[in-house]
Amino acid sequence: MENKQSIFSPVLRLTAATIVLCGLVYPAVVTGVAQAVMPDKADGSLIYNSENEVVGSKLIGQNFQDPSYFHGRVSSIEYKSEASGSNNYAPSNPNLLERTEETIQKWKEQDPTVPVTEVPIDLVTNSGSGLDPHISPEAAYVQIERVAKYTNISEEKLKDLIKSHIEEPELGMFGQEKVNVLELNLALQKLKK
Repeated sequence: MENKQSIFSPVLRLTAATIVLCGLVYPAVVTGVAQAVMPDKADGSLIYNSENEVVGSKLIGQNFQDPSYFHGRVSSIEYKSEASGSNNYAPSNPNLLERTEETIQKWKEQDPTVPVTEVPIDLVTNSGSGLDPHISPEAAYVQIERVAKYTNISEEKLKDLIKSHIEEPELGMFGQEKVNVLELNLALQKLKK
């Protein structure tokens, strides 16, 4: 009996130490450093409206259907962050063709004056995560006519609004120019007032 205790005693101590270090100390240190160095990102990059209420995150897109707002990318998961991912259809999959045709049909209904051949690909395709909050500047510009029609804001003002929300590539070379749709639509709301 005493021999068994001597065998299990170091194992139990090591397990307890590992739990404390990996389960409590390490997460506390990482959280503390993140809060000190980049508090906005550590808190989820939250976006607040004019009443200081959380309306979303810079990292997760939202499904804007109202024609008076700019629309983001297609999301097969309806931007539900707990279900990140997409259907991952191959180009030869008939389901991809069907979903793309549905998206194009919606485009034709909401933006009948813009030919389908001028629609940027990011407005009719999923991102890999299904959560992408950004569109290309071209995808924002192509929606100006519809948004102007429903908001009575001049197309020139909308162009300036988009220009002011273009995010440059990281460090000037990683990625592409992009526009955060939620931030753009919040600025649009301010213009509507």
